[in-house]
Amino acid sequence: MDLIKILIEKNIIKKEKGSDIENQVKEKKGTTEEIILKENILSEKALFTLKSELLKIPLQEVDASKISPKVLELIPRESAQYYSMVPLKKIKGGFEVGMVYPENNQTQEALKFLTRQNKLSYKYFLITLSDFKKCLEGYGAPQREMKKALEILETQIKEEETTPKENLKFRILTEEAPIIKMVSVILKQAVEGKASDIHIEPMRDNLRVRYRLDGILYSTLFLPLKIHPSIVARIKILSGLKIDETRIPQDGRFSAEIREENIDFRVSTFPTTLGEKVVLRVLDPNKGIKSLQGIGLEKENLIKIENALGKTFGMILLTGPTGSGKTTTLYSLLKILNKEKVNIVTLEDPVEYFMAGINQSQVRPEINYTFAKGLRQILRQDPDIIMVGEIRDEETAELAVHAALTGHLVLSTLHTNNASDAIPRLIDMGIKQFLIPPSLALTMSQRLVRKLCPFCKKRVKASADDKKFILDIIKKMPISIQKKIKIPKSLYIFESKGCEKCNNKGYSDRIGIFEIIEMTDNLSNIILKNPDKIKILEEARNQEMISMEEDGVLKVLKGITTIKEVMRVTEES
Repeated sequence: MDLIKILIEKNIIKKEKGSDIENQVKEKKGTTEEIILKENILSEKALFTLKSELLKIPLQEVDASKISPKVLELIPRESAQYYSMVPLKKIKGGFEVGMVYPENNQTQEALKFLTRQNKLSYKYFLITLSDFKKCLEGYGAPQREMKKALEILETQIKEEETTPKENLKFRILTEEAPIIKMVSVILKQAVEGKASDIHIEPMRDNLRVRYRLDGILYSTLFLPLKIHPSIVARIKILSGLKIDETRIPQDGRFSAEIREENIDFRVSTFPTTLGEKVVLRVLDPNKGIKSLQGIGLEKENLIKIENALGKTFGMILLTGPTGSGKTTTLYSLLKILNKEKVNIVTLEDPVEYFMAGINQSQVRPEINYTFAKGLRQILRQDPDIIMVGEIRDEETAELAVHAALTGHLVLSTLHTNNASDAIPRLIDMGIKQFLIPPSLALTMSQRLVRKLCPFCKKRVKASADDKKFILDIIKKMPISIQKKIKIPKSLYIFESKGCEKCNNKGYSDRIGIFEIIEMTDNLSNIILKNPDKIKILEEARNQEMISMEEDGVLKVLKGITTIKEVMRVTEES
């Protein structure tokens, strides 16, 4: 099959382009298919559909997550990678194979050799390059390490009948035990995969391990349910929790050296009907504290924040739901404010990142050390800058406002959907209206959107629907912002299909989208007379506030994220 010749005959490419592709193949810059996809000559689906028709081999869509490790063992990883083929599932007397290059004689001969050795029959299908790469991930080293550890553990479990329970428990938790290896692999895989959280969950039939990557949870490992108590016990020992207490939630923390770096893990256990669930927050100090530009603040928004940070007193409130990046932003602000001439004291639940030069304290409600009690003590510590993790109740709100009024710069968070909701929320918590204008410097709401992978994103012409959405949002923006945006007749945005660098997800890391309202004389009058949310929002627009949705669209136009991501995170704001 001469794919280049066929593309020329179908007028998909010109003869000169065909020669260029052939030269690149000779120079070993990739296979014909890889170069066609790299140069955006055809979409992957169109290319492999055409190839399927030409070879008369069915094109199979593959869900890599459903291929079991036992099936993958039918073809060694080295052979799978070299010949671009992977076992898909077992069938009677043999198995099904997915192949990227079934027309390759060497590939067919290698498959025949492998099946003759095992006396198995096979049926093969054509699969796409991206599906093959996803399947190849299933061969990962973590799975192999887990398998070895499980084999050792199986031997130990068989000894349970002859080993006293106390001795067995001790043995499983010693340094040589395979359970240590399993926990180590789980932690290492999370850090290397840049996960923010690890979920270890007992199911009815197995123990599921999920990682949160760029805000989305993905199932990664499924382990035998019988090792669940040992996994939980190991994590409890690391974080100093009570091993024999399984009826109530517990919180802890520990550090581990991974890839020659100290990584902190915040641990939370939670009793469920099927056993204890454990969630670990991965606190990597190298990526946790970013610059303001690094978290997504720019231009007008950046200027507003820098102005507020330059004040010696007043309150800066960050708002948004759980998981919107408020804590990361607080640490970014503290990083700027952290100077030798000022005394910074924080009250957090919990302390996520340790910052040199800052006095950080963690609340402990179980011993009645709450935000309100801690804040009272902080005011006796001669602070210049105070950070309160969250304003949850009336007493904490009153103390924070009082601190802002008496010469302190106060940073804190509120759970509201947007910036304009913050003022009504403070009033609902019992703060007198006349106290808000002199104490509140700025409110900022935020969400996190996934960033397009910089290695595989490509410029594409926006669809009619996408163009309409973008233009409709731009029309709502302040006039001064609209004037700075040049929209060509043919609007281009960016998208990505995924690559090895982003684990074929198309996204890598996250960035914030923001909206900011500053305290002005007009806003003060509105708060004193009629603090209605609509009037507050109108004043915000008079300040030329960019909404989160608008900030998101600006980042879409810059190729940072996608319309789909912006819509996903702003639909409830």
